[in-house]
This record gives sequence, structure tokens and C-alpha cells, in this order.
Amino acid sequence: MKQYDLGRPELNHQVQKLIADAAPARGTEENQDLIAEMITTILKLHRDRAERGDLKLVNTALKELRYSMRVFAPHDEPKVTIFGSARLPANDPNYELAKTLAAKMADKGWGVITGAGPGIMEAGARGAGLDHAYGVNIRLPFEPDPVGAIDPKRMVNFKYFFTRKLTFIKESAAFVLCPGGFGTLDESFELFTLVQTGKSDLHPIVLLEAPGTGYWPPLLEFCSNVLIEKGMIGPSDLSLFMLTSDPDDAVEHILNFYSNYHSQRYVEGRLVLRLHSAPDAKTLDTLNEEFSDLLASGVIKRVEASPAEVRDLDALDCERLSLIFDRRSYGRLRQLIDRLNSLVVTPETVTPPDPFVEEQAERPW
Repeated sequence: MKQYDLGRPELNHQVQKLIADAAPARGTEENQDLIAEMITTILKLHRDRAERGDLKLVNTALKELRYSMRVFAPHDEPKVTIFGSARLPANDPNYELAKTLAAKMADKGWGVITGAGPGIMEAGARGAGLDHAYGVNIRLPFEPDPVGAIDPKRMVNFKYFFTRKLTFIKESAAFVLCPGGFGTLDESFELFTLVQTGKSDLHPIVLLEAPGTGYWPPLLEFCSNVLIEKGMIGPSDLSLFMLTSDPDDAVEHILNFYSNYHSQRYVEGRLVLRLHSAPDAKTLDTLNEEFSDLLASGVIKRVEASPAEVRDLDALDCERLSLIFDRRSYGRLRQLIDRLNSLVVTPETVTPPDPFVEEQAERPW
């Protein structure tokens, strides 16, 4: 691979010297290649005579992402994001439902991320309480200031929707989608797209609405009668999420997703599912029969941690299944994970993996 640098040894040396001089402490050496590439990209923009507006975009996005990572870094509790309308009043049943759901997740030791605005977002923050609420606010000309139910130290203000949505996805282990307008639908379908295409690992996703609301069923009917009927999505894609009006069902769905399944990683082209308890040989034979359609070749088999996982100290306390996944049947993969979770009893406390921290070299797409 061609080295990514400025093409002038003296400038490359100055970049390396700057990084070494600015290093905060030992233990950051392994990241200096990435720091060098980021600085090189900025200098290449300068060399390209980039327009001032383009530079402002890159500058703002980089600053917003850096600050959001700094805000979330000290808080290692698992987090659920609640999406929903800013326009629903406090007497709307969906407001109370979101507030109840947030309180139940906080009682389980989870943090709750919202958009820090009114309506459903306020309900989620108030339900979670100051010790568990996080705010990812978007600056809009017609919206009020962020609600006071969130500690300012757990709040990030964004100019751009795309950096804000990236933060939602990056920091969350689960998602609850409540009724909302264009913004909520945008966030929901981007989330569906990310998990359906493998750009994001699978997560528990709950469509939540108060009884009689009539918000999600018409949309799911459209998905079934139009998108599936015309071959634009597959029938199993509807397994990527669940619909409920019961907050206890929503909590159970989220916790159950992590009852046995822990995480995944690609190793030498094979998908490795890390589990708290792998199935026995007889059950594995049954799963191979049931889920043969999601395999590009071979069978699902038990494996030990790969050298790459051992080197990275990556979930070494987990057991493992390995398969050559067809890299498109993510709804069926979700069904497989549900079957693996059904083999155990959901514990009172589950341990989702840490939020996304590194793009895996084995997954280049």
C-alpha cells in the first residue's frame, strides 16, 4: 500500500516531530500513525487550496467529534438511545411511555441518550435522571435551549446532523424509536440501513408507541406490502427490530439481546460470534440445518480465540462460533443470534461490549 504522506521527507519529518513533542504521555505511540494521517489530510487540504466553506465544514465536524468523544469517554455504563418527536406535549401517552422506559433502563444500570430537546427527548432525560441522562443536542433556530434534566457535563451541542447521528450510533448498545417527525424517521431509517448493510454491528432496536397511536404499524405495513413485495428488502429484514407498547417488553428485548451474544468480529474472512455460552454439538447441528441459507460456504463451527483476538485481548473470556457469512443476510443473522440467546436464561445484569472504538481491518467495507 502506498504510504500516505506529503511526498516531501522534510515535511513528513516535521509532522512526526510535532506529534512526538505534543504527545501527552507514554502509551500513545501506537496511534501516532493515525495522528500523522489526520495532520497530513489537513495539510493536503491546504495544499489543494480548499474553499473556506469546505475547510469550515471539516474543521467543525472534527471539533464536534473530538468533543463528543471526550464527553462520553469517562462513562462506561451501557447506553440506550431514545429517538422521538420534539413536539409531543407532556400529557401525550407516548411522553409518559418514553419516560417510563428510560427509568426502567436506568434502574438496570444503563445510561439514556436523547437529543436533549423537548417532547420525547425530555421524557427520556427526565425518566433516566441526572445520573444516567446524556444529551446530544442539535442547534436549530426554532428549538428551545436543551432541557435542564441533563448535567451540562454530559451534554454535547452539534451544528451538523451527521456528526450528531454518528455519536448516537457510536455510543449506544441499544435503540428505542418512539413516534416522531422527519428527524425521527431519518434517524430510524439510517439505523436500519446501517445494520442491514453491516456498516454497524447488530443491536437491539425497539419500535415503541403507546396503545392506539397508530404510528409504526402503517409503516411496517408499507414495508411488507411494498418493499418486500417488490424485492427491495427481504422478509427477514423485519427481524432487525421489534414493535411493542409495553416498556417491560422493550427492556426485556434489549437485555435479552445480550443474554448470550456478546459481540462479533471478522477474522480472515470468517465471521466470529462471541458468546457467553456456545451451543453443544447436537444443538449446533440443528442450527446448521436451520441457518444454512446465510452461509456462503461451509458450516457454523466452534472455534478458539484467533491469534488476532488474543493479541488485542478481545473478549477472551467468551466462547466462539465461526461461519463464512454471505455478508448480506443480516436479518437472518439476527434470527440466529436470537436463537443463540434463547439457549440461556437472561441474567439480571447483562454486559454489552464497549462502544465502537476501532474499525476492524478484517472488515474493509
